[in-house]
Amino acid sequence: MAWRKNCDSMITTPIYYINGDPHIGHAYASIAADIIVRFKRLDGEKVHFSTGTDEHGIKVARSAENAGIGVREFSDQASQKFREMSSAVNLTDHDFIRTTEERHRKSAQAFWKLLENDIYKGAYSGWYSARDEEYVTAEDVVDGKSPSGATVEWMEEESFFFRLSAYQNRLLEHYEKYPEFIAPISRRNEVIAFVKSGLKDLSISRNKFDWGIPVPDSEGHIMYVWIDALVNYITSLGFPNDLRRVSEAMSNCIHIVGKEILRFHAVYWPAFLMSAGITLPKRIFAHGWWTRDGQKMSKSVGNVVDPFAMITEYGLDPLRYFLFREIRFGEDGDFSETTLRKRISYDLANDLGNLVQRVLAFIQKLGGSLTVNYDFSIKEKELYALSRNLVERMRPLIEKQNLHGALDCAWELIAESNKFVSDMKPWELAKTDVARLNCVLTALCESIRAISFGLAPFMPDTTRKIFDFMNVDGKSFTEVERDFTNQRCNPPVPLFPREK
Repeated sequence: MAWRKNCDSMITTPIYYINGDPHIGHAYASIAADIIVRFKRLDGEKVHFSTGTDEHGIKVARSAENAGIGVREFSDQASQKFREMSSAVNLTDHDFIRTTEERHRKSAQAFWKLLENDIYKGAYSGWYSARDEEYVTAEDVVDGKSPSGATVEWMEEESFFFRLSAYQNRLLEHYEKYPEFIAPISRRNEVIAFVKSGLKDLSISRNKFDWGIPVPDSEGHIMYVWIDALVNYITSLGFPNDLRRVSEAMSNCIHIVGKEILRFHAVYWPAFLMSAGITLPKRIFAHGWWTRDGQKMSKSVGNVVDPFAMITEYGLDPLRYFLFREIRFGEDGDFSETTLRKRISYDLANDLGNLVQRVLAFIQKLGGSLTVNYDFSIKEKELYALSRNLVERMRPLIEKQNLHGALDCAWELIAESNKFVSDMKPWELAKTDVARLNCVLTALCESIRAISFGLAPFMPDTTRKIFDFMNVDGKSFTEVERDFTNQRCNPPVPLFPREK
């Protein structure tokens, strides 16, 4: 999806480094961004959504060499896997950007030119972590490894440097002025502590290999992969064209990133943008890591969660739900298939699926049409009010990326609706008080409709089925605000078939 000049906001995933296959952490970040995008679009916002792949650097060059193929062929094959992941997790309309594209080369080189007042040439020698794509101080090297556990190697080379040290105070001032610039707060505190400890100028070019974007007007130097990678966000906005519009979009941009790359996004990226004269993003939200059954995921252990396999086994919407119901977004969490199955059985099949099935199936028994009646008693009014307030209660939580809290709101309404069914016993009212029955069913249909809209960003395929059962368009939150005037329901089918 090309950049739309009249977009109100922008949401991004990190662009994923292609030296490994997509795993659950990649899917997690992409789905989180997608949930926010879908909510905002249902709320009437025009949102630009970008994702993609980071394809330069020494790790990719070495991976291609180990695979016995050319680096361009390796990049094409690896990037395609991430494009397939985007499709598999059902990302809504988005721009998939590759850093090997010509539009990005032009963008990155134009961005470098904007930084030139803060760039100088020098020489660098030190320990370098190819896996982390960064230099590591001698104090942080233990037994030949970086703090992340990656092997380091000694490297000496001529390099261009960015005057990062000149931006220490400006960064701290920005963090203080905009306390929600970095979230969650624990990550913000980490970044502030790092910046306060003192910033050193940053080596931003390499000349020991050539797989990268050439530095303008400097033969033999390629850009440090993290300058190249970070520029993807404004490449997606059409940079270097129309700087004013790029800044407007960035001012209402939320970057969703993993906590392991927070420093690059919360320190280096805003400093680069300050130097370039481009507005900083609204927020950088760093999510946590997943373990599996209490153990750190590792290829050697063989416990890495494959999102494609999970989708095949359990379905996409249950996976999307589980990832954001199980833990607070921003915290670390444990991936357990046992817990996933319980969530599907209890939350989805019992709570949500049973509510939809028994209410809409009951209406089918009455001929398939709901005789709308808003002559509510106190109990119907309470459920109706809770239904009408659902999106309003979810909105500020989504704005702060509190995805777990937003799901809590939806499940509160689901619980109240199920209780309402048990209390009001519509099957008995059908025999004794048809007018009252119509009030009860009207209130329940309103709650199911509201629940469907609230869950649509999280489980778009499931809620599309419910909208179809109810003959609801399902394209805008404004539909929640309209009363039913005439409602014919289609026969429902179980949303989450139980295991045999």
